Amino acid sequence: MMAMGVSLKSRFAIITLIVVTIELVVVRLPFASANSEGDALYTLRRSLSDPDNVLQSWDPTLVNPCTWFHITCDQDNRVTRVDLGNSNLSGHLVSELGKLERLQYLELYRNKIQGSIPVELGNLKSLISLDLYNNNISGIIPPALGKMKSLVFLRLNDNQLTGPIPRELAAIPSLKVV
Repeated sequence: MMAMGVSLKSRFAIITLIVVTIELVVVRLPFASANSEGDALYTLRRSLSDPDNVLQSWDPTLVNPCTWFHITCDQDNRVTRVDLGNSNLSGHLVSELGKLERLQYLELYRNKIQGSIPVELGNLKSLISLDLYNNNISGIIPPALGKMKSLVFLRLNDNQLTGPIPRELAAIPSLKVV
């Protein structure tokens, strides 16, 4: 009888370990990525001046950024769209935007954004549309943008960009508008 008691305790411990592991993997990991995405977006918010308060709902204490205005997420609560075009924002883009792994649309056109395009935006493998036109962005177009193989729309006109269009962009088969 004693041996059976130990066996039941061992089984209970194993089952408990499995349940806890499943909870961590299935339930908590999506929140971890959502929080890191919220952190990346909040870094963008801190780098921008927002006189019209379009970013006032961007609260870093929330579980994820999917409830923030101008943010769209997929069914896994991962950010797929940032819609901040024509929002009277000024400031700089941040490298942390490159951490939004499922981002498909980055719409920041018709603002007063300055500085350079972060090389890290090239990490956005799911990006379909990058709209940065009508800002005050300067510097070169990073060749790393050529890594965005899903890109269809790249609108950078009406900025202060210098240098040639990188050859790497020609290697994006889906790219239609430059």
